[in-house]
Amino acid sequence: MSEAGGGRGCGSSVPQRAPWSLVAATAAFCLVSATSVWTAGAAPMSREERQKLGNQVLEMFDHAYGNYMEHAYPADELMPLTCRGRVRGQEPSRGDVDDALGKFSLTLIDSLDTLVVLNKTKEFEDAVRKVLRDVNLDNDVVVSVFETNIRVLGGLLGGHSLAIMLKEKGEYMQWYNDELLQMAKQLGYKLLPAFNTTSGLPYPRINLKFGIRKPEARTGTETDTCTACAGTLILEFAALSRFTGATIFEEYARKALDFLWEKRQRSSNLVGVTINIHTGDWVRKDSGVGAGIDSYYEYLLKAYVLLGDDSFLERFNTHYDAIMRYISQPPLLLDVHIHKPMLNARTWMDALLAFFPGLQVLKGDIRPAIETHEMLYQVIKKHNFLPEAFTTDFRVHWAQHPLRPEFAESTYFLYKATGDPYYLEVGKTLIENLNKYARVPCGFAAMKDVRTGSHEDRMDSFFLAEMFKYLYLLFADKEDIIFDIEDYIFTTEAHLLPLWLSTTNQSISKKNTTSEYTELDDSNFDWTCPNTQILFPNDPLYAQSIREPLKNVVDKSCPRGIIRVEESFRSGAKPPLRARDFMATNPEHLEILKKMGVSLIHLKDGRVQLVQHAIQAASSIDAEDGLRFMQEMIELSSQQQKEQQLPPRAVQIVSHPFFGRVVLTAGPAQFGLDLSKHKETRGFVASSKPYNGCSELTNPEAVMGKIALIQRGQCMFAEKARNIQNAGAIGGIVIDDNEGSSSDTAPLFQMAGDGKDTDDIKIPMLFLFSKEGSIILDAIREYEEVEVLLSDKAKDRDPEMENEEPPSSENDSQNQSAEQIAPTSQEVDLVDQESPEESSLNSQPESLPPADTDNAASVSPSEQIPDPMENHETMSLDGECTDLDNQLQEQSETEEDSNPNVSWGKKVQPIDSILADWNEDIEAFEMMEKDEL
Repeated sequence: MSEAGGGRGCGSSVPQRAPWSLVAATAAFCLVSATSVWTAGAAPMSREERQKLGNQVLEMFDHAYGNYMEHAYPADELMPLTCRGRVRGQEPSRGDVDDALGKFSLTLIDSLDTLVVLNKTKEFEDAVRKVLRDVNLDNDVVVSVFETNIRVLGGLLGGHSLAIMLKEKGEYMQWYNDELLQMAKQLGYKLLPAFNTTSGLPYPRINLKFGIRKPEARTGTETDTCTACAGTLILEFAALSRFTGATIFEEYARKALDFLWEKRQRSSNLVGVTINIHTGDWVRKDSGVGAGIDSYYEYLLKAYVLLGDDSFLERFNTHYDAIMRYISQPPLLLDVHIHKPMLNARTWMDALLAFFPGLQVLKGDIRPAIETHEMLYQVIKKHNFLPEAFTTDFRVHWAQHPLRPEFAESTYFLYKATGDPYYLEVGKTLIENLNKYARVPCGFAAMKDVRTGSHEDRMDSFFLAEMFKYLYLLFADKEDIIFDIEDYIFTTEAHLLPLWLSTTNQSISKKNTTSEYTELDDSNFDWTCPNTQILFPNDPLYAQSIREPLKNVVDKSCPRGIIRVEESFRSGAKPPLRARDFMATNPEHLEILKKMGVSLIHLKDGRVQLVQHAIQAASSIDAEDGLRFMQEMIELSSQQQKEQQLPPRAVQIVSHPFFGRVVLTAGPAQFGLDLSKHKETRGFVASSKPYNGCSELTNPEAVMGKIALIQRGQCMFAEKARNIQNAGAIGGIVIDDNEGSSSDTAPLFQMAGDGKDTDDIKIPMLFLFSKEGSIILDAIREYEEVEVLLSDKAKDRDPEMENEEPPSSENDSQNQSAEQIAPTSQEVDLVDQESPEESSLNSQPESLPPADTDNAASVSPSEQIPDPMENHETMSLDGECTDLDNQLQEQSETEEDSNPNVSWGKKVQPIDSILADWNEDIEAFEMMEKDEL
């Protein structure tokens, strides 16, 4: 790997100003040396098995890429459940996540260099021709500067880098004349107006056609951006400058990085998550290595690798020292406050931090990389995928998984650094889980909920840009790749930039500005690759010895305290008051609160409000204890509220030709059979008459022994359940009557009773939004008999099921008798659509907590757990930037298509056409299973 190691040589020092081509060669040698140490460590995977897995990755890529090209192109992304393209403005808004879409065939551009890495040179040549012929970069669309840079600009530059490489080889791309580079330059100039701020930090969004601030641009009023958004530009912008000779791009990106470095918190050397682009003030003062900051650190180290500028390495090492001092709590990586770095900012971690072990490998710090990677792998083994966020005791915090590649990336780097075949087995597990749980007939679908196995109708472009690239390289031998991968560096989107750019068009001043801001300890900076005898001290089982204590960290873990200050009290001193122990009627507790600067305000409704004023604390340590106490109180209250809510359920279509491949997210009911405690219910579906289910059914013979479909509205949910139960139904699915509603864009809905005793309802009831319900209704129209499984979690698909004849509708599903369950009392009853008492759940794992939570909480005198109320002092705890923010449900304006030469209409196919395609995929999948792939 060209990025491997943390320095300039291997075994002997290299002059600090040596040409980077020499440094790249020595870095690659470092990696080979490390690999050779590990050959005796564990039973190696045979070349035949590695080739088999590599071929499976190729087949998986063909399945994803082929379906995008067939069903979605020229749209930006594929919607794999409905087999059509996602076009900006033609689908319900998903909030910030749609800012990556610019009507520029995003997935095709993002996949260009993946095609070459996977040795699909003919397909690459065809794809480049399509990009040049069809893609328009002058659309009236507001896009994310960050996403457009890493995906589109990076994709064009990566494609250009490998196009000129192929042209030099003399077989492919002989016609190519830097056309992709010219498109990249055009896009670069379109992004430059975003940097028109006093700080040099770019606006987070820009209109591709109208730029910033103009009335028709519909953007330019933002004040904040995330650190990663402003700090993840230098590789692409510098490469564009080096390729074209136009220095302005590198200058702007360097200015943004310089400003972020200057605004770091000087005592902790940490940066916050979001910053005001005009004043430079930190808006969110929590700091970590996950969403909102992640690639800022990555680009500091990689900018040093690509550009050979020592100041970038010095900055990275300064930040890295702070990360390992404050954020790293092996094997965890927990966010802290930049001004109080010993105080954790939250008790959960997000999935984006999975890249960090790979970055630690490039730094040369192997031990913590192994530890964190192993912890993440244990989480994956528990949930099949890495949840979007999980707590310090490894419970699911946000249940989505949009097929993120960061864990695969770190797995690849750890294998390259250690040669340990254990990481090949990890990669094999990732392949198996993708095929088993995410593969659908039209591609691979993101997981809506890793607990239930339900799918989301999205396949992001980064899945093709990164996942398949890292997995293929993990199993590939050097001769399997048609070029030397060591000559390139990966961007954060895994696009390839050649290392020879370090000596090309070096017109940028490399004044070392780092020392202007801080005195640096030179002992922190390694100028040579780590000695492999230090990384692996004469022990081929070194990595295994690090992993072993973490094997049961997930299943046998105890909840961790969120404050390391506790450790200082192990000597015998009395520990500070914890929120879980607090009682508002305990005089001793009240005295402790007073000492911590926490006061109580009695409210008229009988509750008390807790407010902290740090200046009233007895000491700075007491003030910090008070801040921790308030944070714990808010977290505890939030957790209690979540525990009162039911998790989502799953509706899985198991009949021919679906065979369990399609899993729909369903809302639970607070009455009827509890699917989490009883066996799942399986049966054929039938529509009730009347369809609203609000009166005695006129077609009881049609729903007898089946799962009844009912439309929402006109009466209570419990009344619908009783009517279909009296008709002999074994379960019910309520379909939303709000056309176009979807679990992708709406919070999870939970059905409640009618305020009366619902013990008489003994069948399971689930709720589907309109989009998910239409999938079942369309299937019924095409295949009269459709069988589904109602469960708390999607079940593994039975391979033998696909070889069976479709069973008769008069099946044994009647024998799955419902069992009566104990009623659950609810303070608030949810009713059906027309009732004013109706409520939907907005605090499920699919919804994000507020970005800021104040240091105030209200507590009933009779309760230990408070409810956050009227906040006073603001304390940033939760919330995310960029990708994690995308789960917020926002409405955006509909953009008009500005490219008349390309058809952007929805490619909506009839169900028979879709299923015909599916049958071919099913046959191919059966062949794979026979080959034990």
